[in-house]
Amino acid sequence: MLERIKFDQQGLVPAIVQDATNGTVLMLAYMNRESLAKTLETGTTWFYSRSRQELWNKGATSGHVQTVKELLYDCDGDTLLVKVEQTGAACHEGTYSCFSRRFGETESTLTERPQVLGAAVLPELFAVLEDRRKNPQEGSYTSSLFAKGEDRILKKIGEEAAETIIAAKNHSQGEVIYEMADLWYHCLVLLAAHNISLSALMDELAKRRSGKTVDPAKSK
Repeated sequence: MLERIKFDQQGLVPAIVQDATNGTVLMLAYMNRESLAKTLETGTTWFYSRSRQELWNKGATSGHVQTVKELLYDCDGDTLLVKVEQTGAACHEGTYSCFSRRFGETESTLTERPQVLGAAVLPELFAVLEDRRKNPQEGSYTSSLFAKGEDRILKKIGEEAAETIIAAKNHSQGEVIYEMADLWYHCLVLLAAHNISLSALMDELAKRRSGKTVDPAKSK
């Protein structure tokens, strides 16, 4: 397959990295023949640094690993599209995507608005939850939930679900949004506690949309 890729005069090809779950474009980097081969071999992204003139494995030092789900090339064979499951932030500035700036925004408005946009907030939040599970931090509410165990997490889900119902009965959009955010957060904590990836949940939702889902309880 490598012979189908047209590397430039420097032996490089641009690689667009995209979140396989929600379609967010995460970053643009370059691969040479060796880094592309290592990406295919290991299942994680490897790139070639033009400034350092060396290979680098994304997340090897930061832990923000990109697990390759699909690797495609365009009709001309001169651009790659790498669909990944991103752990943590893709950008060195700490944002989930490197594309976090809009034309027309000043530096002040950039710092005032949230760094994570739209659906990208879910995988970034989930990455933080997984990190708190693996690396507990003193004073962290999330870490305390994992430490207290599943019963505590389930209790919080029940409480937040009840509060969401009350907010809906109050016909308050603001309250519904606030309480549902709490509910979603605790549901994501439960996913992480069971070592279930966010992409697994998204895959199930996609199956339901296509009508191909099977209830595990009914299939036994």
